[in-house]
Amino acid sequence: MKFYFAPLVNVTGYVYRNAHYALFPGVDKYFTPFVSPTKDGIVKQKELIDILPENNEGVPIVPQILTNEVENFIATAKQMKAFGYKEINLNLGCPSGPVVSRGRGSGFLARKEELDQFLEEIFAADIMNISIKTRLGKDSPDEIYGLMEIFNKYPLKDLTIHARIQQDFYKNSPNREMFKEAARLSKNPICYNGDIYTKEEYQAFQTECPNVKLMMMGRGLLHNPGLVQEIKTGERAGQEDLHKLHDRLVREYEEILTGESFVLSRMKQFWFYVHPLFAHSEEIWNWVKDCEDLVTYKQIATRIFSME
Repeated sequence: MKFYFAPLVNVTGYVYRNAHYALFPGVDKYFTPFVSPTKDGIVKQKELIDILPENNEGVPIVPQILTNEVENFIATAKQMKAFGYKEINLNLGCPSGPVVSRGRGSGFLARKEELDQFLEEIFAADIMNISIKTRLGKDSPDEIYGLMEIFNKYPLKDLTIHARIQQDFYKNSPNREMFKEAARLSKNPICYNGDIYTKEEYQAFQTECPNVKLMMMGRGLLHNPGLVQEIKTGERAGQEDLHKLHDRLVREYEEILTGESFVLSRMKQFWFYVHPLFAHSEEIWNWVKDCEDLVTYKQIATRIFSME
């Protein structure tokens, strides 16, 4: 099994990716949070900084883009090729209302003719490897049958399927039965995505889908940064490992972010995901989420990591 780290906007930027890759081995690819390009490629400074090769040295990353405009995709692919990247990922999975209303992300799935034409043109440009992250459909999981007919026309690097529809957002259980149907029909390598939080859940999936050799995890890895290592070796990440990750994140966020409120916000995101790993987890989360300044926060973090 190869493991991919799913992107989360404002969470898995280059600071987090670099720290995780250095401290928790085992992830084969990291996908960047999506960027929304123009006909000139990526022009927003914040998005560009996150993708620049010098900010991702040695980390196996794949830039992910969100667009339904052919010229925007092609311009960005050329830009990524110039940066030295070999693969670009098209986001057809984002369920956000504003994104969907513009016919992008999982909103693009409801426009099958337009999607097919879009894919035909970007593959005809033949710039670099293209992978796709999608959902089972926008309104119904049965939409995956028509979508697979489209996806099978094109030589994808791989096809990641989040086993929900757009209207599920991140609620309800992943629809494994329809995922298995898609895997059965696919002519491209299939990657599973959806609610793998523990080694036991991974093993259950592997028993259910033994022929799937790619897995993307997002919230599961944020909850337990050492999950891939645990799956591969049986060794759970210890408090010392999390402490190292925490301290590196604080230090590097302080270096690049202007204003302690932004640093504090990022660290609250960190604890939102990892606090269940700790004894007295709800108490710990209450301490962190109610904190209003960085000095107090650092005192709280020291207290947490000194607890037995």
